[in-house]
Amino acid sequence: MEAGPTVLCSMKRMSVAPADIDLILISHLHGDHFGGLPFLVLEYLWESPLRKPLKIAGPAHLEERTWRLFNTMFPFSSGDVERVRRNLEFVELEPAHKARFGKVEVESLRVPHMKRDLCLAFKVTIGGKTIAFSGDTGWVDDLVSFTAGADLFLCECTYFENPLGFHLSYPLLEAKRGDFYVKRMILTHIGREVLERSSQLKMELAADGMKVEV
Repeated sequence: MEAGPTVLCSMKRMSVAPADIDLILISHLHGDHFGGLPFLVLEYLWESPLRKPLKIAGPAHLEERTWRLFNTMFPFSSGDVERVRRNLEFVELEPAHKARFGKVEVESLRVPHMKRDLCLAFKVTIGGKTIAFSGDTGWVDDLVSFTAGADLFLCECTYFENPLGFHLSYPLLEAKRGDFYVKRMILTHIGREVLERSSQLKMELAADGMKVEV
């Protein structure tokens, strides 16, 4: 899920082959969540040609903005970009609907992060296991029911003292933890305020390179 600007170097550091990916889920169209897609296009163009179609699913306008960003970053790019484009299938996800990609089922929930554009939380089910992902969001009660029963819930936690309503804060999540019926909850998208207090916190925090067995 997600393709921030460092996605390609992170995959290579973790020995994940870009050409082996079947599906990318994008929660919303902020650069830290989809800005790495142009680097993947370059990878597929020059280093790791796609051997099978790759689905990229997310909110409306994802395909348009991905290619606009690519052409801005790499204008007049040489090579057969159209060959890569033909192997990429962009799929528009809608809130409160389920989509199936082979053995993967994806359910989406609209969450409050941006006013104009759509922002999504995801619930992904495969092989009898379910992973929920909050995306970027302010608090909404629907998160509790949407994630219920998940084996793993990846929840954003940007702030500690949060004066804004479009991200979550650690004190709020700690207070609400008992409401979530999930087997394991890991906080992600961790901001400076949370990192500075990490040694004092009780809830589990994600870390770069972390591997989680579900």
